[in-house]
Amino acid sequence: MGYAVTIFEALHVTGGVLSYGIPEFRLPKSIVQKEIEALKGTGVEIISNTVIGKTLSVDDLLNSGGYKAVFIGSGAGLPKFMNIPGENLNGVYSANEFLTRINLMKAYLDGSTTPIHHGKKVAVVGGGNVAMDAARCARRLGAEVTIIYRRTEKELPARAEEVEHAKEEGIVFLFLTNPVSIAGNEKRWVTSITCEKMKLGEPDASGRARPEPIVGSETVIESDCVIMALGTSPNPLISSTTAGLDIQKWGGIITDEQDGKTSREGVYAGGDAVTGAATVILAMGAGKRAAEAIDAYITE
Repeated sequence: MGYAVTIFEALHVTGGVLSYGIPEFRLPKSIVQKEIEALKGTGVEIISNTVIGKTLSVDDLLNSGGYKAVFIGSGAGLPKFMNIPGENLNGVYSANEFLTRINLMKAYLDGSTTPIHHGKKVAVVGGGNVAMDAARCARRLGAEVTIIYRRTEKELPARAEEVEHAKEEGIVFLFLTNPVSIAGNEKRWVTSITCEKMKLGEPDASGRARPEPIVGSETVIESDCVIMALGTSPNPLISSTTAGLDIQKWGGIITDEQDGKTSREGVYAGGDAVTGAATVILAMGAGKRAAEAIDAYITE
């Protein structure tokens, strides 16, 4: 539409979750880079190593920065944990950290400045697409991998083909199983994870059968690495530093569904920062609708 556009990126590499979250075997980075170069070719400026809400605020952009409008597409990168004993031991990762270290930092290479722990027996807790990505990456690093999920295979939120690929690669699934604690050695490295068996009860708020623990069913699974893939929520950094920006109780930015307009004039948002963890295609659609709305806002 002829506007001067600047993208502010928190990391040193652009592309967001397409670059640091989705493994190479699912989305080749050459494809992502081609899209980024195409954007640069249209004149889009990309400023990396800039954390909005810390390095600069939304107010800085609108006031001293001279920008007419701001679109927030910061995603949902804040990992969730179970808050069980032992979750702070060495060898326990969020799926976000595990995948970022592998995809972005190449931490699996010998001589890496930020090496990742090469577990021999890895437990992945969760059943979504991110859990499958983390499990398959760990498998490629030579580990025996077990996915622990508290419901049955029928309730798995991951895409069926991702589950099938994980099985083909030798990943084991433990259904109706839920972690209750993680044990470690004297050096505070993970040695095992204790789980209890579950049974399905009445549906919960999500419409899925609620898992309920079976008393006295605890079992110990030997493991030297545990990856928590329990979902994510939007990081509160931007919302907490932007006055007048309304958010949901769980942290998502409240917008007009049609155009991404927020409660703050001149500020629009879309993607996972609004919806919570969803898909790339939904985020792309939100960005395009917001661009049209921003054009209307500036020219009105």
